Amino acid sequence: MREAAFVKQNKEKWIEFERAMDAKVSLTPDHLSNLYIQLTNDLAYAQTYYPNSSTLKYLNSLASQAHQKIYKNKKESRNSIIKFFFHDFPLFFSGYQKEFLYAVGAFLIAIFIGTISALNDDSFVRLILSDAYVNQTLENIENGNPTAIYQNSGEGSMFLGITINNIRVGMLCFALGLLTSLGALYVILTNGIMVGAFFTMFYQEGVSLDSWRVIMLHGTIELSVIVVCGAAGIILGNGILFPGTYERRRSFIVAAKAGLKVVISTIPLFITAGFIEGFITRYAFMPPVLNWIIIAISAAIIIWYYGFYPQFVKRKNEQHLHRTQN
Repeated sequence: MREAAFVKQNKEKWIEFERAMDAKVSLTPDHLSNLYIQLTNDLAYAQTYYPNSSTLKYLNSLASQAHQKIYKNKKESRNSIIKFFFHDFPLFFSGYQKEFLYAVGAFLIAIFIGTISALNDDSFVRLILSDAYVNQTLENIENGNPTAIYQNSGEGSMFLGITINNIRVGMLCFALGLLTSLGALYVILTNGIMVGAFFTMFYQEGVSLDSWRVIMLHGTIELSVIVVCGAAGIILGNGILFPGTYERRRSFIVAAKAGLKVVISTIPLFITAGFIEGFITRYAFMPPVLNWIIIAISAAIIIWYYGFYPQFVKRKNEQHLHRTQN
């Protein structure tokens, strides 16, 4: 590519970055790092094809400024954890909500497949959930307590075991992104089919509403964040499949870091789901209104944090940048 064409192709991006660097704006280290990666890729290209050119000198200067600003922002404030969860991550995630919607769509399709399969094949539920689990659940239904399985262990041990297992499943969703996006989709689909078969079993036994309002006490958050971890795996897989302007190795590193941040965001939610399952779900006969309140609050948190709040933070950040630059 001729130097003039290279400059024309990337000029707007460099100017935008230069304005961001010159403005007295507090940018997050992650945002600066992503911009810096793009800039260093252009710098490497210019070093190879346009040595001793003014373009190379300009990019060297801009990259130096970016490095200094990134280094300056490495000091973490005392409230860095709060800032991560309520500003840095939502702002970052606003650029990856498309992958989240893909994961949600795949999960809903899988639930539908599990439901239809269980309704049309009497052996399907046992195939998916195992004979031992189905037999125990049927016995509990006969005894008038469909969800008694959540009352068989001590609160503390159940909370710890469930939380660790859920985080393990979430990490698996992310790690299978190494097999491209199909690996993450596989975990989402298998979990969705299991959920569909699971609730169909209660429906066929005539206790769907009672079981649903108990199981979804913890299931609302638990299942949602497994889907979020699936989105993290899709992000990782897409980084391998679609490197864009990056080298494939660099694209993989960027995608792996991005996906890991998504997984980290789910840890407090997994802990919350484990706490609810260990300490609250066992009280199956609480007033139904309490069940529905907990379920509604849990659903609202997920929809707000991964749906609306990232866009709110993004708009607020853009307004702040606009005011500062003007």
